[in-house]
Amino acid sequence: MSQSDKPKLLVIEDDEGLQRQLKWAYDDYEVFVAGDRQSAIDLLRAEEPAVVTLDLGLPPDPDGVTEGFATLEAILKLKPDTKVIVASGHGARESAMRAISGGAYDFYQKPVDIDELGHIVKRAFHVHAIEADNMRLASVSPGSISVLGGMITAAPEMLKVATTIERVAKADVSVMLLGASGTGKELLARGLHDSSNRARGPFVAINCAAIPETLLEAELFGYEKGAFTGAVKTTEGKIEMAQGGTLFLDEVGDIPLPLQVKLLRFLQERVVERIGGRKPIPVDTRIVCATHQNLDVMTAEGTFREDLYYRLAEIVVRIPSLAGRAGDAGLLARHFATKYAAAMNPNVKGLAPDALAAVDRWTWPGNVRELENRMKRAVIMAEGRLVTATDLDLPASAEEDDTAEVINLKAVRERADRLAIRRAVARTEGNISNAAKLLGISRPTLYDLLKQYGMQA
Repeated sequence: MSQSDKPKLLVIEDDEGLQRQLKWAYDDYEVFVAGDRQSAIDLLRAEEPAVVTLDLGLPPDPDGVTEGFATLEAILKLKPDTKVIVASGHGARESAMRAISGGAYDFYQKPVDIDELGHIVKRAFHVHAIEADNMRLASVSPGSISVLGGMITAAPEMLKVATTIERVAKADVSVMLLGASGTGKELLARGLHDSSNRARGPFVAINCAAIPETLLEAELFGYEKGAFTGAVKTTEGKIEMAQGGTLFLDEVGDIPLPLQVKLLRFLQERVVERIGGRKPIPVDTRIVCATHQNLDVMTAEGTFREDLYYRLAEIVVRIPSLAGRAGDAGLLARHFATKYAAAMNPNVKGLAPDALAAVDRWTWPGNVRELENRMKRAVIMAEGRLVTATDLDLPASAEEDDTAEVINLKAVRERADRLAIRRAVARTEGNISNAAKLLGISRPTLYDLLKQYGMQA
């Protein structure tokens, strides 16, 4: 195998002796070495390695982890599918949890065991290849709909989320879903539960922001008869009700500090005491939680306990906004149009071209929830057979703002091509001839582009 045919591995390590050792250890890969953040980012842009090993102790903070975590964040911002394997001798467990929560693929502790690291690197390349194949298979076809929890998507960004959730579902760890309101966090939580070994147990959800602070403790932990005025009978809390299943804490960032302490105790001891009770009750349940708030800021400000955060966020899954899911807005719009037309206005048979264009161009600050609500209202109010942009109360045209940071010029061109192709194919419901006309190219040219980018017709 020539050097150019080998998978690319980037080693970020400031110790020159260890640099040489790691570079010589991996004959199966084309190895690039960087000793600091900037040279690592330069190599990432130029070579686009699938796997990176990262020493957290980088200059100018070789005895700490600040620069290492900044490098991890920069890598995943530029190339989110990169498998980053983090190493550190500095507070290993705490750093490991933080790194995995921040998107790292895996972790190992110094001093380096070359054989152990070799197995981790090999597995990382294998997982990256599988995910890349899955993305290619589902990157454009309107029929590529993930059924995880009933979620509908053909966007690679969301399919990657679904793949991640399916992977962690079997591992009995706490999962934190981070995303803006309306992105489908509860739907994904249900999908995680249904894919887990606890699927036969109950899925119990509670919105921590929707219940007054004075009642939230009773809702979570339950109460004994006579514990307070109005407690006319002994009542199980949501935690007990989730015995053998999954407890979903939505908007967990809204739990008040005093109750955070009690929740932390449950997570540590796995027993609850009802209000007014004295008997500890063992509960075996998995915790999945979600929030739209920035818990890193809240922990820094002292409004959310850091120890609780690390208990809840053993695995963190970040959910993209609808605006970040190219092609999904049109796909979902047609789905909701069909759904609500059948129930509320059978005369509606679909969406007009100006409606599809408006849906594609709108930024959807309220995400999928906003889209569903607009479609529901539009179907009810539509007078013709097709829902129009006016029915949706959307402007007929809008300027797109694409300011996301990109890794290099090749990626800019590819992303623009992929975006245009996905939207055209989605808008023409998979008709390649019509999609080619919409794009202003010939049918053979479109097939060539689909083949070039590994996209499914």
